[in-house]
Amino acid sequence: MPFILSLLVACLVIAVASILYLAFVSLKETNALLKHPYLTQQPFNRYPLGIRGAILLDYFLRLFLPNSTVWLAGHANILLAHVNPKTVPLRIRWPLLGLWGACLLGIVLMIIFWGLMLTAKQ
Repeated sequence: MPFILSLLVACLVIAVASILYLAFVSLKETNALLKHPYLTQQPFNRYPLGIRGAILLDYFLRLFLPNSTVWLAGHANILLAHVNPKTVPLRIRWPLLGLWGACLLGIVLMIIFWGLMLTAKQ
């Protein structure tokens, strides 16, 4: 159980570091390079936080699941078909992987943690 908690804290630290790097260093460059279709309607900062997160999730899914055709990843691949994942530089990729990879891994770890908590004997 302490190992899972350590991994959860590591996921939190990685996600926070990635979002801070995105927010203060590379967000404009990321949006300029990947050109999400929603950004033709209005600038990134005018969207609510949920839609901003969805745009970043679309970037993540396009870069790391480029051949998927189902569910969210398939929709992201349709929206961002103009992006070639192999040509996107690492300085754009790593904050997206850090943010969404840590969030998704943290969700899995949280489920495991609560499962262990519910089945642990006193």
